[in-house]
Amino acid sequence: MHTATAPTLSLGQRLAAFGHLCKPRVNSLIVFTAMIGMCLATPDFPPLLRFVVASLGIALVSFAAAALNCLVERTVDAKMARTSWRATARGDISPLETITLATALGAAGLGLLHGFINDLTMWLTLATFVGYTVIYTLILKPATPMNIVIGGASGAMPPLLGWTAMTGQVSAEPLVLFLIIFLWTPPHFWALACYRRDDYARSGLPMLPVTHGIAFTCQHILWYTVMLSAASLIPVSLGMSGTFYLVAISLLDLVFLGYAIALCRRYSDALARKTFRYSILYLTLLFAALFADRLILL
Repeated sequence: MHTATAPTLSLGQRLAAFGHLCKPRVNSLIVFTAMIGMCLATPDFPPLLRFVVASLGIALVSFAAAALNCLVERTVDAKMARTSWRATARGDISPLETITLATALGAAGLGLLHGFINDLTMWLTLATFVGYTVIYTLILKPATPMNIVIGGASGAMPPLLGWTAMTGQVSAEPLVLFLIIFLWTPPHFWALACYRRDDYARSGLPMLPVTHGIAFTCQHILWYTVMLSAASLIPVSLGMSGTFYLVAISLLDLVFLGYAIALCRRYSDALARKTFRYSILYLTLLFAALFADRLILL
């Protein structure tokens, strides 16, 4: 039984444990896509100070959302090998401490966006925060195996936030970036859920591999990868990118489709793990290619 606090931890240890709850590896990709959104939104390069402040504001709110997600799911996390080490699952940090630190981070991030960027970005970032911590974590995730499809909208917001941080408005280009991440999220997460299905079965969460089986999930991974591949070409048709991006994304799509087809034909946990890891590389290189293509066009 977890205690409310863990007196054996020093202040430094508690802060370090809280830092892990902020999911820095996951959020580094989130902030990276937001930064690329900022770079694509400006003719040359975004003003450095505005770029840094906007990135910091978005990062702080993302950290707060991740920590609150860990708090809400602490009971579920304790049942899963992948997450049982988290400080909230172990009871190393109390709910009050987690809420206090997360609130401070979130308020600081929103304050930066309000005071130095623009209110549109602040409100969209707040909506993303609510979408992830409330709509996805509290409502969708325990209710439906399609949770990641609907809840993926929150994870797809960062490049749109980066774009509005520089322009103060929403246009077709950032919506395309949103669509790409929205379609990327299900195959990315379902690949993880496949080889972690025993964990999710113990947790009681209705993840697709648990409720509908591996074969059904792999079919959906393939369908979403096909849609993602089509969406990834839209930046070329909109004039956001040129030949370099077209060649790069074509190669990336072919590999992703190859993994998805292989999962349908001869599933194994090892292959699902490789697909999950490649999906992270895919999104990183896709946005890197968009940025590199912009440099070539300058």
